[in-house]
Amino acid sequence: MRVAVGMLWLLALGGSPQAWGSCPSRCSCSLHLLGDGSKARTVVCNDPDMTLPPASVPPDTSRLRLERTAIRRVPGEAFRPLGRLEQLWLPYNALSDLSALMLRGLRRLRELRLPGNRLAAFPWAALRDAPQLRLLDLQANLLSAVPPEAAGFLGNLTFLDLSSNHLMRLPQELLATWAHLQTGPFLPGHRARLVLGLQDNPWVCDCRLYDLVHFLEGWVPNLAFIEARLRCASPHSLAGVAFSQLELRKCQSPELRPGVRSISSPVGSTVLLRCGATGVPGPEMSWRTANGHPLNGTVHQEVSSDGTRWTLLGLPAVSHLDSGDYVCQAKNFLGASETLISLVVTEPRTSTERGRSPEMLWGRTGEGLEAAAYDSKLVARHVPHIPEPAFLATVPSMKEELALQHFQMGAPGKLSDGQARPQETRMVRSLKVVGDTYQSVTLVWKVPQAGNTTAFSVLYAVFGQRDMRRVVVQPGETSVTIHGLAPKTKYVACVCVRGLVPQKEQCVIFSTNEVVDAEATQRLINVVVISVAAVIALPLTLLVCCGALQRRCRKCRAGGSTEATGAYVNLERLGHSEDGSEELSRNSLSEADRLLSARSSLDSQFLGVRGGRQINEYFC
Repeated sequence: MRVAVGMLWLLALGGSPQAWGSCPSRCSCSLHLLGDGSKARTVVCNDPDMTLPPASVPPDTSRLRLERTAIRRVPGEAFRPLGRLEQLWLPYNALSDLSALMLRGLRRLRELRLPGNRLAAFPWAALRDAPQLRLLDLQANLLSAVPPEAAGFLGNLTFLDLSSNHLMRLPQELLATWAHLQTGPFLPGHRARLVLGLQDNPWVCDCRLYDLVHFLEGWVPNLAFIEARLRCASPHSLAGVAFSQLELRKCQSPELRPGVRSISSPVGSTVLLRCGATGVPGPEMSWRTANGHPLNGTVHQEVSSDGTRWTLLGLPAVSHLDSGDYVCQAKNFLGASETLISLVVTEPRTSTERGRSPEMLWGRTGEGLEAAAYDSKLVARHVPHIPEPAFLATVPSMKEELALQHFQMGAPGKLSDGQARPQETRMVRSLKVVGDTYQSVTLVWKVPQAGNTTAFSVLYAVFGQRDMRRVVVQPGETSVTIHGLAPKTKYVACVCVRGLVPQKEQCVIFSTNEVVDAEATQRLINVVVISVAAVIALPLTLLVCCGALQRRCRKCRAGGSTEATGAYVNLERLGHSEDGSEELSRNSLSEADRLLSARSSLDSQFLGVRGGRQINEYFC
């Protein structure tokens, strides 16, 4: 009778004994009713000594929680017998490895929670075996990236928590999966279609975060965040800045700037190859030879005000072995772009050409559009008139900034008389080079007949090169500093009124190291001269001062004795009357003069006693 009653009780609670099964050791099991009247079993295991998932979990379990255990890995198909499992929680264990087959057979699984573990990677393809999954919690793990292929398995999620990981960016493919949230309808009273947890990650705020930042803007109805204010972690200049305050640029592959494709230069000259490129992020610039030979020059990098990156390859004392093609490459994570620059090293000039006078070399004009060549003794053989390009019509008004323009020098021929006359009236005079550093010099000049509105242009290049760079000087300025020069390199620089042809007096040849050394030598000479002058002049000055002081003292003492003698004589000019009484003579001082005398009557009495006579005393 008792056995029969027990069987009926089991059937009333959950079915047959085989369906109930036995609860795993070191776990607790419970049976509860759901809202629709069905029954669900929950198994909870939290033994800290447990290292593997239990093998004898009842097959009718709908909720399985393995938390705060020592489980490090989940073997393949460990939960396959649990076909009715809807919630799998594995929080705060020591999990570092998950099998790609761990979700095999869990067709009804709706929640997978794995917070607080040590997962550096997640088997995203395993989500294919759980088509009903809506919640994925990977908070507080060690994930550093989400691969692009993961986007194909996350489209059905309504809750995704990736917070407190090591994520620096999200793939664009994942954002494209959520793009329907922008256009999908939103019904009032319904919950958001997607809840995201992205906070507490070291986001790198560069162009690769551009799509994520724009994705997070303005889609509040269909998108909710566990923590709305996401912040940058790097670069250092943007650390702590909120996404809503960012102004990022979209990533762009490198694009090379067009420039000179072929250069000819004589043997022994210095050649400067120049290449520029734009891109986001800024591309890395590099040089190499097309034939694979090593480079024998130096590379200098610079960035212009418009963000263009330039790389300059300097080849000193070129020979015929340097002739060939040079490859300039610009590269960032989106790709690479290359261009070829050909260098032809020619024979040096003949002795006949070298023997010409500087005036003949300067006055010689090129044939057609032949570029300028340079003479090693003076300046250039010919500096042609350079028409102003259209893009130079407006000069950027930036404080303490020079507008650098790169151009190719042409040779239009001789100037007309009408053009030469205004040029003569505004000739640049006294052009000097002042050394600053090995990478910069300052040019100073005078223009006596120019006004404050006259604009000048400075043209400079490595000595012997055809390509020159222009520095546009603001109106009224008569000095400019040129930066970015190569050390120990000879340059030629010309200063002229904008639109006019520079004359030979307006150009100068200098070497960066010689200018700096000359300035240092001149300063040393000045210090030595001042020191020697001080050593020689100081004793002479002291001698002159001492002599003058001695003469002054003698004069003061001599003047005092004379005054005393005069006073005594005046006071002693007393006479005796015939009756024997003493009286003042007619030539004696008046009464007022005596009272105002420099000597008192007491002194006069003393002098009278010394003379053996009694003198009348006068007191006030």
